[in-house]
Amino acid sequence: MKNGVYNEFKIFAGNSNPALAEEIAAIMGQPLGKATISKFSDGEISVSIWETVRGEDVYIIQSTCDPTNDNLMELLIMIDAMKRASAARINAVIPYYGYARQDRKAKARDPITAKLTADIISAAGADRVITMDLHAAQIQGYFNIPVDHLLGMPIIAKYIKEQIKIGAIDNNIVIVSPDLGSVTRVRSLSNLLDCPIAIIDKRRPKPNVSEVMNIIGDIEGKTCILIDDMVDTAGTITNGADALVKKGATAVYACATHGVLSGPAIKRIADSSIKEMILLNTIPLSEEKQIDKIKTLSVAPTFAEAIRRVFSNESISTIFE
Repeated sequence: MKNGVYNEFKIFAGNSNPALAEEIAAIMGQPLGKATISKFSDGEISVSIWETVRGEDVYIIQSTCDPTNDNLMELLIMIDAMKRASAARINAVIPYYGYARQDRKAKARDPITAKLTADIISAAGADRVITMDLHAAQIQGYFNIPVDHLLGMPIIAKYIKEQIKIGAIDNNIVIVSPDLGSVTRVRSLSNLLDCPIAIIDKRRPKPNVSEVMNIIGDIEGKTCILIDDMVDTAGTITNGADALVKKGATAVYACATHGVLSGPAIKRIADSSIKEMILLNTIPLSEEKQIDKIKTLSVAPTFAEAIRRVFSNESISTIFE
């Protein structure tokens, strides 16, 4: 480090989330590495690195969000380009890890695509993965290289505390899990905010369709904060919000790390009982998705600190203690 600027490593960006990459680089006090990622006329991806990386630690920032396959291939080709250019260590910074929901065999003859994706990233030449809020924590074990798993919940907790201070959210809060699978995540936030939890017990008759069955916990007259790792079609979170209001909640906020927001998600959120949807910017939101109900918080400071610690061989876990 010289004059507060980290210049012994280089940060490169794919096309999935350039704004986040620029913000991380700015916090680190250096420009993004010079690279061009484009397509040939037949759709093949072309990567050109315009500066030396020989002997350098490189950090490639690329979420594998929609278009998932294009963004994943960009990441793989960039890793290969860095390896062939003799980079010292190649770190894949993946704020949103696509295919994470295909983490097990739900029925006979299903693939486990989260594991396949991990194998491909390792085979391409990555030495480390830095990601945030994997859909299933055990995906870390799918890699044969180190994985630094960052947490988005402290960012959301800090925002909620600030809103309580200025009176936007009252102190009568209950943290609500939209299903049984999110209870661990909900307990984490409830510990940070020192407030009780509730659980929505639901049955899912088919993929992307949820049916609320029962609410476990006292939510009547309370401000409810729904927590999930991602919002895709928004059926689960909006059905849960509507059910909470019917059961007597005075207001419902919703929080998630990854705003996938596919299909009817934006219309569902706009028409729902949710007062505000709080998302992190691991996935960029197109202009039509930036509605008044959605508030986006930045993960750039967390990733910048993680990169600094990886480079200087310091502990990552203590960021969240």
